[in-house]
Amino acid sequence: MLISDLTATLDERLAQADADLARRYPGPRPDRQPVHTVYVPADRFSATLAHEWGAFALAALESTDIAAEIDLPADVAADVTERTRHKLATEPVEDLRIDFEDGFGARSDADEDAAVDAAAAELVRAIDDGTAPPYTGIRFKSFEAPSRARGVRTLVRFLSAITHDGRLPDGFVVTLPKVTSVEQVEAMVDAAAAIESELQIRSGAVQFEIQVETPQAILGPDGRALVAPMIHASAGRCTALHYGTYDYSASCGIAAAQQSMEHPAADHAKAVMQVAAAGTGVRLSDGSTNVLPVGDAAQAREARRLHARLVRRSLERGYYQGWDLHAGQLPTRYLATFAFYREGLAAACDRLKNYVSQQDSAILDEPATARALADFVVRALDCGATDDAEVAALTGLDRPSIDRLALRTPSR
Repeated sequence: MLISDLTATLDERLAQADADLARRYPGPRPDRQPVHTVYVPADRFSATLAHEWGAFALAALESTDIAAEIDLPADVAADVTERTRHKLATEPVEDLRIDFEDGFGARSDADEDAAVDAAAAELVRAIDDGTAPPYTGIRFKSFEAPSRARGVRTLVRFLSAITHDGRLPDGFVVTLPKVTSVEQVEAMVDAAAAIESELQIRSGAVQFEIQVETPQAILGPDGRALVAPMIHASAGRCTALHYGTYDYSASCGIAAAQQSMEHPAADHAKAVMQVAAAGTGVRLSDGSTNVLPVGDAAQAREARRLHARLVRRSLERGYYQGWDLHAGQLPTRYLATFAFYREGLAAACDRLKNYVSQQDSAILDEPATARALADFVVRALDCGATDDAEVAALTGLDRPSIDRLALRTPSR
């Protein structure tokens, strides 16, 4: 009697806390996360951009042994180079952001309106032609007072141009930059709802990323990490947190020569973001390096080595996405990403197989670690570092089983 009565009392007492936990922390999103976001100024975007970047990157890969240049192990170099070659030929850009913010700059309203109309038309053409990346979107100017009106104008104008039969393109998301307050996120939710109502778009279809590039997002005036309440103020519309390397670093007073994705200030900000997003279904993206693979051969080589190292560093720290700013960064993005998964795949699959079959082994994995192992395999599958047949041979599990272990089954 005591057990049943006490359980009933606790169920009643904790019912609201249980509901709040399920609502606020629904777990990972079931769909694929892109490995990168390519940012391109709006006036440089065209329907053929992804193809052009892929052709440029493929030519660089064919003319230079980049795998050796970035010190990939010999036992994976040939495999990941071939996978990168295939990726660049078939899907060179996974996620594309047409930039009307810093990459575009401050221009007259007439000039920006014209760029909005042209870019929207080119995006629609790419979608109709089947050449658009699977994920697309725009970054508009922030909701800070000086740029608010222009940001809203671009957002509304672009969404109006690409809405068709009450629908936005699949995989489309917008980026809210330079967020400094929870109130800006709440305002973005209201703006999205108003746009949906006016354009007769399905409620909730306008989703956005929060760009973390101000110290105020990491530490508010009351000492709280405001990025956490920002997520929960988004009414389920926030899909990701994107770290902004250079704005954040500059705002923290870091000299230009020391601004980097691996500066201690950057690592602190990203650690806070990681904890704030954990369990919410909001994904994480690292920022960019502005050291581009251009110039003479030595300069290009050092830039590629830096980029590959930073990609690997982010992956090892649980940041599975980052920004790319130049077509020459695509080979190192994919080589480093594929190598990360190829090098860890056999061990992850073996541990997962032992966990599922409850085999004795040198490592005793708990359910949470098994989820992480399965998530690693899912990400390797999603990006093309492996395939269903190889994973089945290594684990004895099919893709739906792996998804269930990773908690990637649709539940939202």
